[in-house]
Amino acid sequence: MIDLKALRENPQRFKDGAAAKGIEVEIDRLLRLDEERRAAQSKREQRRAEQGKLDKELGPQMGKLSAELKKAEGEAKALIERQLAELRARPAALKAEIQELEAIEKRLEPDINAILLTIPLPPDSDVPVGTSSADNVEIRRWHPAGFDTTRSFRDNKGFDPKTHIELLARHKLADFTRGVKMAGARSYVLTGPGMMLHQAVLRYAFDFMVNRNGFTAMSVPVIVREECMVGTGFFPAGREQAYHINEKARGEAHDLYLTGTGEVGLMGIHQDEILDEANLPLKYVTVSTCFRREAGAAGKDTAGLYRIHQFDKVEQVVVCKADEAESRRWHKEMISYVEALLQSLGLPYRLLQCCTGDLGVKNADMIDIESWMPGRGEVVNGIPSGDFGETHSASRLYDYQCRRLNMRYRPGGEAGKGPTVICHSLNNTVAASPRLLIPILEMYQNADGSITIPEVLRPYMGGMSRIG
Repeated sequence: MIDLKALRENPQRFKDGAAAKGIEVEIDRLLRLDEERRAAQSKREQRRAEQGKLDKELGPQMGKLSAELKKAEGEAKALIERQLAELRARPAALKAEIQELEAIEKRLEPDINAILLTIPLPPDSDVPVGTSSADNVEIRRWHPAGFDTTRSFRDNKGFDPKTHIELLARHKLADFTRGVKMAGARSYVLTGPGMMLHQAVLRYAFDFMVNRNGFTAMSVPVIVREECMVGTGFFPAGREQAYHINEKARGEAHDLYLTGTGEVGLMGIHQDEILDEANLPLKYVTVSTCFRREAGAAGKDTAGLYRIHQFDKVEQVVVCKADEAESRRWHKEMISYVEALLQSLGLPYRLLQCCTGDLGVKNADMIDIESWMPGRGEVVNGIPSGDFGETHSASRLYDYQCRRLNMRYRPGGEAGKGPTVICHSLNNTVAASPRLLIPILEMYQNADGSITIPEVLRPYMGGMSRIG
């Protein structure tokens, strides 16, 4: 959520930011509603002040008039009675006016909040302008010695590649038929060494972040209330991607939603809390099952493990002080962890600077990491050319999520003293599997069809060095 005060001071910045992201917003209507609410609020506060003053003055005035009434006769008595009646009516009139003003504020609040939740965080000025992922800009790429992504797989390895789907079938590493039978399209069952490799990737990535980079290991709920999805910025814009559990129909107080990333749970931990500045930054990592409906992705990557409804992901989140330079530093640091992980796995990758139109509602900046997948790309004479596929995404959000979650800290660290400040947050995928199995299987395949296990994963595979 953006800062409403900042919006009032510079509405054009937010209009330009929304336009750069290709998002339609009602900023002018929001400002009109906000002005109407603030006018009602100001008038209500004035009337409350009058009410307080009246409470102090009314008693003595009425006491004086009551004493005079006992002695008065005729027209004088009638005048005093009218004055007393007017004095008695004034508190009731003020109370009624205050209630009317409160009703105006209450009536305006839902529309203001609804619009406010749709206004995106403006992209940083150094983010390239574009309309879609086609306009993203490559920053750099890396590949292990002996492999060049600008050359064909055959030129690199001496044989034509099999796709991960072919390799999964050859070694019975997955069962798509039974997965679809149980759960419908985009479902699967990992079997034998396929499941072992999946777990090895997750455990290696989790340990990599905890043991090598000092992140705190956390578990998180993957079924959450709506306010957690709203607070992390996944609602309202991404509602169509989430699986909804209609608990209210069962008599419960809240509906629930399956989360599409561990980020939701990690960020929700400290909702409505004032954090100790001395404990910042918070560095959390989790491994959780994730669920995405993939609405709008009909016909895209329908076969294999690339675009599926259920997967597991190791996710990193950092909550830091409200400082742009610190947020930018952590963004680079978190990306460096992922680069080190991919390099340790020997997987070629590239970094893409996402353009304004590909940032989504909540990000000021986002860097995607795409891993090289020999089985993707254009197919010529039955042989895929290979292509990069997204495996990671690193987001810088400043105070957007923390404002929605009411997550603050008090500079100076003295509890109960001084104003609070909204925290900043960042997140980045560490490893999402089974998608990451695609480049592993395809890059480590051998001419005889067997698959070499990356050396760093072998301790998690019981020492297994090869499949097939």
